[in-house]
Amino acid sequence: MPPTLDLTKTYTHADMILSSRNGPRINLRRAASYNAADRGPLSSTSSRFSFNHLIVSPPPSPSLPALVPRHGKPVPIHTPRRYVRALVWVVGFLLITYLGYSMVRSNGTIEKVGWANHAGEEYEMVGDSELPDFPTPVVVTDKKGRTKWTVSIPPSHAFPLEPKQYAEICMQNMEVAQHVADLHAHKHKQHGMYDYYRVDPNFMDVHEAETHGLLPGPKAKTSMREESLVGETQGSLIENAVCEKSLTFVMESGDAGMGKTLMMLWTAYGLAKKEEREFFIDDSRWAYGKYTNYFKEPPKPKCRPPPRHEMLPCPHHARHLLVSAATAAHTFGEAFNDHFEDPRKMEVQRQKPIFSLARIGYEALFHLTRNDDEYVSKRVLELRSQTYTQLKDEEFTKGMLIGVHVRHGDKHPYEFQYRDSYIPLQSYSAAAHSIISATLAEEAAINGSKIVVASDDPTVYESEEFSSSIRAQDMIRLAASSGPSQRPKNAPAIRKFVDETVGWEGGFFSPMFWSLGRPASVPPTASLSDLSKMNLPPTEEALRLRELVGRAYLLDLSILGRSDVVVCTVSSMGCRILGIMKGWGDNGVGATEGKEGWWNVDGAFWWRGVMW
Repeated sequence: MPPTLDLTKTYTHADMILSSRNGPRINLRRAASYNAADRGPLSSTSSRFSFNHLIVSPPPSPSLPALVPRHGKPVPIHTPRRYVRALVWVVGFLLITYLGYSMVRSNGTIEKVGWANHAGEEYEMVGDSELPDFPTPVVVTDKKGRTKWTVSIPPSHAFPLEPKQYAEICMQNMEVAQHVADLHAHKHKQHGMYDYYRVDPNFMDVHEAETHGLLPGPKAKTSMREESLVGETQGSLIENAVCEKSLTFVMESGDAGMGKTLMMLWTAYGLAKKEEREFFIDDSRWAYGKYTNYFKEPPKPKCRPPPRHEMLPCPHHARHLLVSAATAAHTFGEAFNDHFEDPRKMEVQRQKPIFSLARIGYEALFHLTRNDDEYVSKRVLELRSQTYTQLKDEEFTKGMLIGVHVRHGDKHPYEFQYRDSYIPLQSYSAAAHSIISATLAEEAAINGSKIVVASDDPTVYESEEFSSSIRAQDMIRLAASSGPSQRPKNAPAIRKFVDETVGWEGGFFSPMFWSLGRPASVPPTASLSDLSKMNLPPTEEALRLRELVGRAYLLDLSILGRSDVVVCTVSSMGCRILGIMKGWGDNGVGATEGKEGWWNVDGAFWWRGVMW
C-alpha cells in the first residue's frame, strides 16, 4: 500500500501569533536525511509514487540570523564602521576648509604691484612695492582685493618710446593678461585668439589706475617734454579738455619707403573715425622729416591729446591708443583681418571693408602742400590737353590718359617666374595699349591717347617700350649717374680723394636712401648696408635730400592717380596706394570693360591693405 500524507494535525490561530512574552512555538527537529536516490516513481503508471521526495529538504544553514531578535537585546545601532565613516567625513570637511582658506589668504597676500621682466624669450612676474623706472605692464590690486593689470610708462620717459619698446610692451601684455586671468580662474588654461574688439575685464586703464592712486598721476613731477602733435590746436587762450578717446599714429619706421607708412596712416585714420576716436600724428622721428613739409595739417579736433604716458600700443580697447609700424602686427594683424574682411565674399571682394577704411584716410589726409598741389593741377591739365585731337572745324575727340607705375629697386614681383627680377616693361606697355584699344573706337582718339610713366628707376624713361610716353612730372627727377669720371692726362700720381657719383640706376634701394647726406663721422669705407643699421640721427643735408625723394614720390602718385586707368604691379605698395586713389569699382579694385580703375600686371593677385 502506498504511503499517505497525514494532514489531520491542525493549528489554531493562537499558535500562529508570536508575542514578546511567549517565545515562538517553533519545534526544531532533526530532519530526515536527504536521499538523492529517491526520485519518485519510475513512470507515471507506477504504483510506487509518493510525495516524500518533495517534503524532505536539506538542513537549514547555521549562519542564517534569527527571524526575530532575542528578548531583552535590542538591535545594535552604532557600529565601528559608522564611526570610521563619520571620522572620514569630518577629516575631509576640515581639509577642504583649510585649503579654501589658504587659497583666499594667498590671494590676499599678492603684492599690490608687480611687473614683467624680460629674460630671453620668457616673461616672469616679479612682485615689488615700487613702480619700475621703465615702461612695462604691471599687476595691481584694487581696493576690493581684485587683481588687475595696467601699463606703467614713467611720466619722465621720453616720447615716443623706441619702436622695440612698443613691440615688447604688446608682447608682455599678452603674458601678463594671461597670468591675471589664471589668478582669477585659480588654474592655468590655454588662451586662444580673441576677437579684435574683445574687452579684457581684468585690464585697468592708466587714467583709472591714477584715479585709484595705483599709478602716479599728472600731479607727479615730470620732466617729459611734450612736443606738439600734428593735429593739435596750439596758441589757444582757452585750454581744451583732454579727448575722451584718441588714436595717435607715430610716423617712425625702419622701412625706408614712404608707401607703407602712408598705407598704415590712412588705415589708422579710418579706424579712428570708425571707433569714434580723435586722431593725432607724431612726426618727431620720421625719417622724411616733418609731416607738414609734404601735406597740409589734418582736421583738428576740439580737444587736446592726453598726457603721453597714457598713450598705449595695446590692448586695442585702451582709452588712448598708439599705433606705429612696430605694433602693426597687433593693430592690423590677423585679428584685424578676421574682423573686417567680409566672410560672405571671395578674393578681393573680401577686402572692401578694409579698403573703405584706407579710402577714408586718403580723402581726409592726402592734401599736398600749396606749391606741390598747384603744380599737380597744372600738370594734369597740360597732360589732358594733349589727349584732344581736332577733327574738323571746331570738333575735337578726346583720348585716354593711361598712367603706368614701374617699381624696381628692392621690390620684386609676386609672379613666380619674375620673383628674382622684374616684370618686363613690355607687359606694362601691352596692357596700356590694350586698354586704349578696348575702350575707344575712333582711330583719332586712340592715336591721341597718352601714356604717362612714373618710376623709381631713371632708365625706364629711356627704354624702347616707353620712348613715346611722357614723364609724369619733371619738377623733381631722380637722376642716374653720368658714368665714371675721366682722369686728366697730366694728373699727378697722388690725387685728392673725390666721392664717387651715385645715381638711382636700378631703382629705389633702402641702403641708398639711408646713405643720403652721410654724416662726417661715418668713415668713407662704410658700406650702404652698414649705414642702414647705424640708426644715426639725420643731418640737415640728409633731411633735405630725403625731402626731395619723398616729394618726387608723392608728385608721381598724385598725377598718376588722376589718370583714367593705372597700370602697375600689386607687389608694390605704391601700386596699392594708387588703387585707393582710383576707388572701388563694380568688381573691386581694377578696370573692368575699360572703365576708370586700376590694372594689375603682376600675376593673378589682388589688392590688399596693410601687410605686416
